[in-house]
Amino acid sequence: MARFKRLEVYQKISQTGLVPVFYHKDLEICKNTLKACYEGGVRVFEFTNRGDFAQETFAELQEFCQKELPEMILGIGTIMDAPTAALYIQMGTNFIVSPIFNEEIAKVCNRRKIGYIPGCATLTEISNAEEWGVEIVKVFPGDVLKPAFVKGLKAPMPWTTVMVTGGVEPTQASIEAWFSAGVTAVGIGSQLFKDANSQTIKEKVQNILDWIAQKSK
Repeated sequence: MARFKRLEVYQKISQTGLVPVFYHKDLEICKNTLKACYEGGVRVFEFTNRGDFAQETFAELQEFCQKELPEMILGIGTIMDAPTAALYIQMGTNFIVSPIFNEEIAKVCNRRKIGYIPGCATLTEISNAEEWGVEIVKVFPGDVLKPAFVKGLKAPMPWTTVMVTGGVEPTQASIEAWFSAGVTAVGIGSQLFKDANSQTIKEKVQNILDWIAQKSK
């Protein structure tokens, strides 16, 4: 069962504005990465369902967070179908992220009151997702759609809450561009962790959160 209610998840994503996106088959590397992000100020983290036995690693990370990182809200990403969503819900995921919008996943998540953040790339997809109760939409892929898409979206649909993933760089210029366009949060994956150790991950996270806080004032 999820440790955090979905409204808490949405609020924390909105408050912090950063969701690291990460996968590695090595459990200890995952733990060290989670801890570094936590120490840097991250409170929402997406582990992706991308490798063999990812569910076993996720289960271990849930226990690790509960014992060592009590405020960390751990969720699962790259979920493509409802059965896989149900599997991770049984493992206590606090939210589910998809690169696509899937009505059956939305139904499963709504039934268990789990936050669902689907990937959308058109206004029609976004509107359809919102009809199914989606609170935060993942604009994806960000490197294709660019900040101008978000700015254009927010004009006719100012109520839409956007988290962008894909193509967000851990630089002040990139962060400022996306938040100026109207996103509420950014998801950053490989560019955050490339050639980085625990200390540099922590420092990168701290810098990003500082830039987000400056844009939010």
